[in-house]
Amino acid sequence: MKADSRKWFALAIICVAQFMVILDVSIVNVALPSIQRGLHFSEENLLWVLNAYALFFGGFLMLGGRVADKLGRRRVFVSGVILFTVASLFCGLATSTGWLVTARAVQGLGAAILSPAALSILTVTFDEGPERNKALSIWGAIAGAGGAFGVLLGGILTQEVGWQWIFYVNVPIGSLVVLATFFILTPSLSEDESKGFDIPGAITLTASLVLMVFALVKSTNWGWASANTIGTLAAAAVLLAAFIVIERRTAFPLVPLSIFGNRSLSVSNMVSLALGASIFSMFYFLSLYMQQVLGYSALRTGIGYLTIAFAIIFAAGAAQALVAKVGVRNVMTIGMVLAAGGLVYFTQISPTGTYVGTLLPGFLLAGVGLGLSFVPVTIGAVSGVTPDEAGVASGLITTTQQIGGALGVAVLSTIAVSATTRFAGSHGHTQQAAIAGLNHGFSLAFWFGAVFAAVGAAIAFFGMGRSVTTGDTGGEPAMERLEAA
Repeated sequence: MKADSRKWFALAIICVAQFMVILDVSIVNVALPSIQRGLHFSEENLLWVLNAYALFFGGFLMLGGRVADKLGRRRVFVSGVILFTVASLFCGLATSTGWLVTARAVQGLGAAILSPAALSILTVTFDEGPERNKALSIWGAIAGAGGAFGVLLGGILTQEVGWQWIFYVNVPIGSLVVLATFFILTPSLSEDESKGFDIPGAITLTASLVLMVFALVKSTNWGWASANTIGTLAAAAVLLAAFIVIERRTAFPLVPLSIFGNRSLSVSNMVSLALGASIFSMFYFLSLYMQQVLGYSALRTGIGYLTIAFAIIFAAGAAQALVAKVGVRNVMTIGMVLAAGGLVYFTQISPTGTYVGTLLPGFLLAGVGLGLSFVPVTIGAVSGVTPDEAGVASGLITTTQQIGGALGVAVLSTIAVSATTRFAGSHGHTQQAAIAGLNHGFSLAFWFGAVFAAVGAAIAFFGMGRSVTTGDTGGEPAMERLEAA
């Protein structure tokens, strides 16, 4: 197989694997009522079907990225896909609440292993500049559209064949990815494999991230001012401080702190945090609005998301050419501004809203904004990164987006619930008042989501350098880097 063809086949493989990961973040949402009835979940425990996945995915991403650098990217990627696929099978076979939650946690761990390894393979396979930007535009389209298609596919599978199939669908896909990987990606030892592994750093960082995500997902139940929330976040901060001290002193750091001297990487991760906070909360509240306020079915909700999915794909495809012409900073800024504009548009939702008038313009505006944001954020996050730090950079950009998503949903859920409760207290407890209260809470949440996106736009414009990312790394040929993956 020719080197050029082999690179693009490699991209196809890792994009399919990443699509599975992103899909599983959203596909479960529309199936939750069916899962609750089928396995007799309580209202509080039902959230752990989502939270167990988010906790292990967000908590172990950085560790997964560094392990890929240390032990070889193909080896770690395949291990992650296998773990994710087997866990998906056990999710579908679950007959009790504990079984499903445990399987979802293992599924999240598999995602945390394969996702940074996949992006790391992409980074070392394609030359920095137009070639890598084109690959990342495809990657961005897949990542951005995965959430929207997940809602649609979840609605179809849940309604037609049962909730178990939202997990079973991963089994044949994951199996084909593993099989194809052995034909396309050539194994080799990592350059770092002979060096030591930072066990204390791995423990403190992973524990810090797990505690941080745990506090964020539980904050809506505990309350932001509760001793549990404050204590857990404080413990996460202490562990993070200990991690920084360890990294400064160890000979072989898990995350070389020098990597943050890369301005493009640092700014891109700050924007990614804001992007995650705005986009995760947008999908979350729009799903609730369509089903709880407008009365849409799960399937109709999923079909409604097709507009934003295609808008993301279109914009992500155009982003690569725009980056080459006007630079990462400008495209990133424009994307975040448009995403903020879409969220502002959604603030005008009403209980009598229509798809064409209330949702469609916002879907198009936010979709284009997200497509234009995902690509330059990822380009900036891996720009100028050496091959032996590609896994760290890949894990870092995915981690900041996941942490941002958990933070955004937690904060905005608190705001929405408080606003809805106050509205109900002053307008009575009729069904009409309850729907109006939900609408009021969601509208307020969209305002704050727009603030997150606007902050991201400001960080991109004032923080990112002006240079266009078109230079090559000057390192080894692309085919050799593919084989090193």
